[in-house]
Amino acid sequence: MVLVAPRTEDTIFANVERVNVEQFTLTYGAIVCQLLTDLEEVDEGYNIGIHLIDEFLAKSNVSKSVDFREATDVIANVGFKMFIGVTACVTNLDVDGTCCSIILEDNPLVDFVKLPDNC
Repeated sequence: MVLVAPRTEDTIFANVERVNVEQFTLTYGAIVCQLLTDLEEVDEGYNIGIHLIDEFLAKSNVSKSVDFREATDVIANVGFKMFIGVTACVTNLDVDGTCCSIILEDNPLVDFVKLPDNC
């Protein structure tokens, strides 16, 4: 299911409960470090993004979107701003409209995370 804002992104952001960015990035860093310690396969830890999207959808009151691109724009411009205080850029949208890259130009998530070279 693809979702989109019933209002503009700024309106949604103004009405969404935000989290403390520093607290989130510190917690995220601790979780990543613990996952790297506990898991033999680091790919098992990727589901944190799914949980963040669930949280965003629960708090933002968005409705069904017209297409995948519209949904990714809302996530990049509202979801990331809600959780980490920055917006992202949607790029590399495939021709089927089912896959893309979301790029953070300024990534506060790396402030408290030291990844091994293989990651």
